[in-house]
Amino acid sequence: MTTAPESRPADLVITGCTTLTHGGTGDAADPMDPRDPAAPAPGATAGDIGFLGNSAIVVRDGLIESITTPEAVAGLPAVERIDARGLLAMPGLINCHTHTPMVALRGIAEDLPIEEWFNDWIWPIETNLTDRDIELGALLACAEMIRGGVTTFADHYFAMDRVAAATEASGLRANLGQGYFSSEGAAGLERSLDHALRLRGAADGRITTSLAPHAPYTVDDDDLAATAELAREHGLLVHIHAAENKAQTAAAVAATGRTPIETLHRAGLLDVDVLIAHGTGLTDADLEVLRRGTGRVAFATAPKGYLKFGWDPTPLRALASIGVPVGLATDGAASNNTLDVWESMTLTALTQKSSERDPAWLTARQALDHATTQSARAVGLGDRVGALAPGRCADLILVDLTGPHTQPVHDHAATLVYSARSADVLTTIVDGKVLMRDRRLLTLDVPGIVGELNPRLPALTYRGHGRRIQDYDPA
Repeated sequence: MTTAPESRPADLVITGCTTLTHGGTGDAADPMDPRDPAAPAPGATAGDIGFLGNSAIVVRDGLIESITTPEAVAGLPAVERIDARGLLAMPGLINCHTHTPMVALRGIAEDLPIEEWFNDWIWPIETNLTDRDIELGALLACAEMIRGGVTTFADHYFAMDRVAAATEASGLRANLGQGYFSSEGAAGLERSLDHALRLRGAADGRITTSLAPHAPYTVDDDDLAATAELAREHGLLVHIHAAENKAQTAAAVAATGRTPIETLHRAGLLDVDVLIAHGTGLTDADLEVLRRGTGRVAFATAPKGYLKFGWDPTPLRALASIGVPVGLATDGAASNNTLDVWESMTLTALTQKSSERDPAWLTARQALDHATTQSARAVGLGDRVGALAPGRCADLILVDLTGPHTQPVHDHAATLVYSARSADVLTTIVDGKVLMRDRRLLTLDVPGIVGELNPRLPALTYRGHGRRIQDYDPA
């Protein structure tokens, strides 16, 4: 622990909380802190997660200045103070792959196979989207994520200037990519690059950007290779869907002789920073291809959607064995129904145990590591967010663990992963600014957003025109 200096007023002081730490140890308030009794697979640590009781957090200029004791900051002047006795402070959650405007399509296409879901519902409806529909959807999504303890999200969609405007209004942090298909011609990639270069560093630095080719089955080899070159030239992350499910991988092999991951490798995309959504269709051979990549390769896993579509989970244990981080995600609310990363954390732990037939994998602390440090690395912000430590961005949440469903607390990690819910998040803070206090949103007006969005839904959801933005053909 460090002692906060006596100087000009701090921007924010939080006192009396238990703090989730990386690299620390459990404290007397967590006497049964069992660490992880089962040794993790190679490359799969629990991030040395511990819990520091009765602590205080000092925030200045948007950064964490110190984590100390309440006594050390008792006389420290502060613009704002939060009494967090009985609460747990932890890094804000990160939604590593979503399509925020798709909250407008929540629940409209259910209990369908993926090809029918795309071709008969989602892609016909998306031809109707206006820029205002996209902005309203993104605003509603941001409100949902703030209430669920998400402080950063990675989005891949259309009209991303409107999503950037929603991000700025909300106060959240985001990595944004303008999605494109090769069917758009050269203009698609050009728009993606233009967006990435114009919006990089927007919203007082809270917005980072990526190039966002949709997938190997909608973006051809030449465009994928051009994307890799532009990413290398401009230092940009690439955010793409690939190996989404086993049937998709099999179709690609039948059509091209290559898996989707081999196609990314051939295009040079594994030699730049790349965030790959889903990966439930990875093969054993893909692991060796991924291991040879020289870029910072990461995956995003969204387990609720996989359960709904009948897919296998992302193979976290195999990816851990080759040192590839996996962040948590929700995908869009049209398939996932919520943007609840807390739910994704719980489902990740449970589906991994089931798929591996091993109750010692994935442990609660490993799940928390995926939700914090691994998610931060996945979106290219591993040195800024994902942990509470001096010099890191003050992106944190305060969680109430006093409810009957979370008591008693024998082990904070187990309580967070298996018992707590997103509704237990009381306060959400980004860059030291409080976006939600005691469950009350401070930056967004949900009734106003919904009141404008709902009358637009009949025009948005009309499918009688017979158009689609694409045809789903996984090969």
